Amino acid sequence: MDYYNKELDLKIPAHVAVILDGNGRWAKAKHMPRTYGHLQGSKVVEKMLYTVDELGVKYFTVYAFSTENWKRSDEEVGTLMNILRTYLKDCVKKSMKNNVRCRVIGRRDELSDDINEAIDNLEEQTKDNTGLTFTIAINYGGRDEITRAVRKLADKVKLGELKPEDITEDMISANLDTNYMPDPDLLIRTSGEQRLSNYLPWQLAYTEFYFTDCYWPDFNKDELVKAFIKYNKRERRFGGVKED
Repeated sequence: MDYYNKELDLKIPAHVAVILDGNGRWAKAKHMPRTYGHLQGSKVVEKMLYTVDELGVKYFTVYAFSTENWKRSDEEVGTLMNILRTYLKDCVKKSMKNNVRCRVIGRRDELSDDINEAIDNLEEQTKDNTGLTFTIAINYGGRDEITRAVRKLADKVKLGELKPEDITEDMISANLDTNYMPDPDLLIRTSGEQRLSNYLPWQLAYTEFYFTDCYWPDFNKDELVKAFIKYNKRERRFGGVKED
């Protein structure tokens, strides 16, 4: 971390969000099934946890499975769920060893009981850790998240606990799945695609975007540093105008 801060004079973003894209295409290029790409991609997530922690990132959020991913083939969805089952269980021991706090965002009512139990166990076991906060978006959709937040506020209005005119942006943020962490400073999407795909639309309002042609299974520390270098060249104004 000192090397990147001092020698390269890089400001490390506190919160990095990632869209892990290109697993299937990476596998296809190697004449392997898409499921192989997802398995390799999960291994890269594990490696990146150590890397971002080493560089000084405080929050690391990954898009593992979207509300739209259920439309994929039964085989691919089944493989993704099995990878998540294994990952959630293995993550407990490794997170405790490395002082990582883990959270999961997204709708849980459509997930199997054993996956929900694994999520609850992971969050409970790591809740008091004080290092990197690692968030996994599972069965997550940004519009769904905002809809659920609005419904919570609407219920309070219905009960007479809140007036519609008193609803603020902070109230909406407080009712989102991500209410425990700051908005991302940097979004990274791999594989060359340049869209959000329903990922954190509220939270990414003033986030810097970095798109790379690199497929996620090939993403590594050098690729991450490239993203940080680009990030450091951006001037973040948050809607304001810099005075001369």
